Amino acid sequence: MIEYFTSNLWLIWVIISIVCLILELSSGDFFILCFAIGAAVSAIIAGCGASLTWHIIIFAIVSALSLLLVRPALIKKLHKPNRERLSNAEAMIGQEGRVSEDIVAGGYGRVAIDGDDWKARSADGSAIAQGARVRVVKMDSIIVTVEPV
Repeated sequence: MIEYFTSNLWLIWVIISIVCLILELSSGDFFILCFAIGAAVSAIIAGCGASLTWHIIIFAIVSALSLLLVRPALIKKLHKPNRERLSNAEAMIGQEGRVSEDIVAGGYGRVAIDGDDWKARSADGSAIAQGARVRVVKMDSIIVTVEPV
């Protein structure tokens, strides 16, 4: 079996390339893709009959060039820098929900937003009845401040 792989080194490079592509699916930042490109080029070089030393040199050079040239171009093209990626509390601002438990004047109640139930208070301190539609205007830790829609 070992003799088969040593006589068909291109197959090992193809397997490395496929494994790198599969790993890239879990990350999405195009880092591992550069090594898949290097392994694919090394598979072509191995198919032409070059020595193992050349396979490794070509793999290193092509992977490095891919990291410097291909990855930035893909990130610029596919990850738009002007598109805002909100997370955590920032993503909650502006969300709409429904009051699941009355919000009492000057106190707290509960609001259902996207299937989650949050402790809530009114932005102006007024009471909001159960079932009313509200919009999140502020978030303090686990307490959302809402206003009627």
